[in-house]
Amino acid sequence: MFDAPVDTWYLWLGVATASALAFGVAATLPTTVPPDAQRAAATVDAVATSPHNATGEHSVDATAVELGSRRIALRNDGGTAHAAFAYGPITPVRDGTALAAVLRGEPPAKVFQNATAFRAAAAEARNRTRAWRETAGRLVVRRVTWEGVDVTLVGA
Repeated sequence: MFDAPVDTWYLWLGVATASALAFGVAATLPTTVPPDAQRAAATVDAVATSPHNATGEHSVDATAVELGSRRIALRNDGGTAHAAFAYGPITPVRDGTALAAVLRGEPPAKVFQNATAFRAAAAEARNRTRAWRETAGRLVVRRVTWEGVDVTLVGA
């Protein structure tokens, strides 16, 4: 008595609309989780607070990274995640710079003429405008102390 007849057109229209909406919602859900920026920031903090010169590497499941002197942002198909560094400021390093060579293991004395030039390059890198850059899936961190200049270099 309270059931709708199966041949009622609006019943079929309602079922079709509900099915289309359910499919639309399912199709827009992300297929992966956002990257873990907190763990990346923890790796940076661990190297930055080391009592000695140190190097660390962290795998990231991100396609792009945005490094600032106080925070990191990671992005992939699942979304964007941000985290602040507990210790800072860090020095974000871009590929193709003299700081990138130091980040990859070269001694600062081999790359820079003196500690003043090293300090100036680090200050310039910290003051650059943040920008998204593609990443190969790893974050490299190196703490370097040279002739009174103490910096934590971070690059992707």
